[in-house]
Amino acid sequence: MITREQIPKVLDHPVHDSEGNKVGNAKHVFVDDATGQPDWVSVQTGLLGTGESFVPIQNATMVDDHLEVPYPKDKIKDAPDVDVDASGHLSRQEEERLYQHYSLDWDAAWRDANRPDKGWAADGSDADGTGAAAGAAGAAGAAGAAGAAGAAGARGKQDGGGAAGAAGAGGTAGAAGTGRHARAGDTTAAGMTAKEAGAAKAAGRGAGESDMAMTRSEEHMHVGTERHEVGHARLRKYVVTEEESQSVPLRHTEVRLEREPITEANREAALSGAEISEAEHDVTLYEERPVVETRAEPVERVRLNVEEHVEETTVTGQVRKERIEADIPDEKGRERPA
Repeated sequence: MITREQIPKVLDHPVHDSEGNKVGNAKHVFVDDATGQPDWVSVQTGLLGTGESFVPIQNATMVDDHLEVPYPKDKIKDAPDVDVDASGHLSRQEEERLYQHYSLDWDAAWRDANRPDKGWAADGSDADGTGAAAGAAGAAGAAGAAGAAGAAGARGKQDGGGAAGAAGAGGTAGAAGTGRHARAGDTTAAGMTAKEAGAAKAAGRGAGESDMAMTRSEEHMHVGTERHEVGHARLRKYVVTEEESQSVPLRHTEVRLEREPITEANREAALSGAEISEAEHDVTLYEERPVVETRAEPVERVRLNVEEHVEETTVTGQVRKERIEADIPDEKGRERPA
């Protein structure tokens, strides 16, 4: 279970699902108005962190530098979209939708929050143990039983507050109109943020004595990158047959018949044999024919080289910024913008 002291360790840290997969980063933590304990965490999801999903934090644990919740990633991303009002509260209808999505018992949670030992006024101190008056939960600032009843009215299930809400003494009626969970650090029932309330305590002021200061916040866009597979490059070797021509000289022998007359120079050779006889001479003829032989020889090496290139791209998103205007009366008592 996450305590209020662990909220700074949760914010802006990774949130992992029940299987150890990262879902996103924790954006806000919502505490129960009645008990002051963290109940919900909003997780930034999506490619650019533009989506925000609510997850129960009661059974979550901090492990090293991240928060682990007992729900699968798909369950968290499919959580219903909810809107948070200007005071940082969840409405009753939206909170019930979240309870239904995560199969949580809304009635049991409401009864548990309204136990006498669970509320802000149970021991006369606030969730930080600083000893602030229990009646600070009601705008009227009533002490004792009326203040405790006002806190109980703020814990109501938005059905008008029931008998406990009716006993809230004026100021608690406003608290009963909001959801049971408020964003940590947002406006409390006394009209101050937790940070402003701490400053007021340090200065010796009560919960109803604000220093009239507002905190202006802005959203800042943080762009990250994710690595995705876009394709495959392959080397494939296959065999093709091509016609190739090459010229080669071929030699052969031929017979040419020559006749020469009898002369004084060859008479002796011509009359050396019999005068009349039969004779035969055999001459062998030759020719060259082409012989084709193929040999495999390496000709080149081919490889795939992967190069990484960096390109600048512009990412456009929407961020919200708070603006503060003051209406200051002039010397004649007329209001003028400042």
